[in-house]
Amino acid sequence: MELFNSIHSKQIIGMLHLAALPGSPRHSLSVAQITELALREAALYQAAGLDSLLLENMHDIPYLNRQAPEETLAALAIIAARLRTETELPLGLQILAGANKAALAVAHCAALDYIRAEGFVFGHLADEGYMDSDAGEILRYRRNLGAERIKIFTDIKKKHSAHTLTADVSLAETAKAAEFFLSEGLIITGSSTGEPCSTEDLISVRQASQLPILIGSGVTEANLPEYWPLADAFIVGSHFKEEGLWSRPVSPERVKAFMQKVQSLREGEKLLDRP
Repeated sequence: MELFNSIHSKQIIGMLHLAALPGSPRHSLSVAQITELALREAALYQAAGLDSLLLENMHDIPYLNRQAPEETLAALAIIAARLRTETELPLGLQILAGANKAALAVAHCAALDYIRAEGFVFGHLADEGYMDSDAGEILRYRRNLGAERIKIFTDIKKKHSAHTLTADVSLAETAKAAEFFLSEGLIITGSSTGEPCSTEDLISVRQASQLPILIGSGVTEANLPEYWPLADAFIVGSHFKEEGLWSRPVSPERVKAFMQKVQSLREGEKLLDRP
């Protein structure tokens, strides 16, 4: 299954960590200012050759459990719709924490292409409290909206969470369950934002499922060659920021260096494919 309609077999997805939105504790900028910052980052990523962009309300800490206030949804719809008019890249959305139904609604209205959903299968204890699975609810909601074109990529045993309740369910078995429940891509992460996942985890998921694998945290220029054969897409956020910190501005130099590494890996694939 292809993630996007792209000439590249491996996709690079850049995170757009939106400034704190109205109503959140750290909100300070107008929606227009937040939008302009997002557009600036999107233009930088597009010029650098990224394959897709993923919007996220990262600065809205602390997050609500499975909830998205009206002001958050209104702001996200405005920002997402504007980005849709400014870029032809595939666009996705995640609303923290676990507000998958709300994300699907915004994505549908703003003509986005996919959402990142946490808590799709099995329950887990997150920073925000316990989250139960929502695969049945979210897929029925997508069908009722007539939004089947929007793909749902799902975290399994996600970061910032305790999985004691499912300790007897391996990552591989969780991947199988997500595939059975009609996920369209599996996101594998480390233990927290910016932390790398293990290659052993990636291998176990690849052996257990036919779904595309997306690495959702800790991808860097240094570890990309090791990850390259094991995944189909790489979601990059922290590494593109100054000093590698998610809360800092995007560093054009870090983006350029990373994409140069991507290009070298793609050229290596072409050489291997030649008869």
